[in-house]
Amino acid sequence: MKMENNVIIDVEGLTKKFGHFTAVDNISFQVKEGEIFGFLGANGAGKTTAMQMLIGLSKQTSGEAIVAGYNIRTQSEQIKKNIGYMSQRFSLYEDLKVWENIRLFAGIYGMKDKEIAEKTDQLLSRLDFESERNTLVKSLPLGWKQKLAFSVAIFHSPKIVFLDEPTGGVDPATRRQFWEMIYQAAEDNITVFATTHYMDEAEYCDRVSIMVDGRIDALDTPTNLKASFEANDMDEVFRKLARKATRD
Repeated sequence: MKMENNVIIDVEGLTKKFGHFTAVDNISFQVKEGEIFGFLGANGAGKTTAMQMLIGLSKQTSGEAIVAGYNIRTQSEQIKKNIGYMSQRFSLYEDLKVWENIRLFAGIYGMKDKEIAEKTDQLLSRLDFESERNTLVKSLPLGWKQKLAFSVAIFHSPKIVFLDEPTGGVDPATRRQFWEMIYQAAEDNITVFATTHYMDEAEYCDRVSIMVDGRIDALDTPTNLKASFEANDMDEVFRKLARKATRD
């Protein structure tokens, strides 16, 4: 595969089977540098499985993908060094202090001690977390944890950050603040690849793909998708597509 200019994720015919079950069925798409790309689908549609292949956590059955310039089949370790990842379920170590989490993940990404120390002070100041430096993460409110987890995921200035339902369970005000951080990351030329089950968040993306039964059934800007499906909002678009699903 040859990457086009400013394309940072290039997927062709990506497929994942578990026995006779096809979780991801021959999907193809591209994501451009600095883009906020929404990757949507109902539970069981295959979006998490697809993301796991792109970040090097799962091997594809067939098809190819280039992520941040590296092939997912042969260069998964290089991919992991050039991306950030944040999951709703696991992003930080609850029994470590705030600064310890930052240092741990920065070290995993290969940053030097001096750079870690300098950027930690900058990050805590930007988040207004100076007084929480020595606080155990489990003691933080959920919204604070999510903002810290996102900041840790992009601490090493990756080319791409993958977000797997990052705002699940947080209140609307915190979700808006979180998306302000996402916009800032995109302005810093970090590509954002995000799954979400909040359809209002899909409106914030530059482009959105929607998976149904392992396939991408729609991919376009939110404005174009709403026009194509004669829908008032992205929730209506999503519901129209989700009705086509045949598997649990």
